[in-house]
Amino acid sequence: MMRKFLLAATFLALGSMAALAADLNGKWSATVDGMRGPQAISFNFKVDGAMLTGTITTPRGDTDISNGKIDGDNISFDQVVNFNGNSFTISYKGTVSGDTIKFSRSFPAGPDGQTRPPQEFTANRGDAAPAAAPAPQQ
Repeated sequence: MMRKFLLAATFLALGSMAALAADLNGKWSATVDGMRGPQAISFNFKVDGAMLTGTITTPRGDTDISNGKIDGDNISFDQVVNFNGNSFTISYKGTVSGDTIKFSRSFPAGPDGQTRPPQEFTANRGDAAPAAAPAPQQ
């Protein structure tokens, strides 16, 4: 009897984790501050258990997600960017809450060794990125 209970509890727990992971599948959109002002960015996530794959779309085009992981409500992945013959990795970490993901992305140190603080933004489920904040009045 105890064995059946443990087996049922195990399936229930695994099913709950799969349901949460499956909830990330599809398109998510955000607006982030770029070097030239607000920039639309979208994510097309594909989930397989605790593995996250998919693509990131920016004005520069599509990039594959690498090293994607899901741990409960937390996700992490990398984006390898090639620019002017150089390649660098942007690392993303996020916390999922319903139809939003609070992200923090980290950039590598620049050629001068200077690092930038992580950039925080929120992605929403679907195609439409949130509107950019209005520019300050001068």
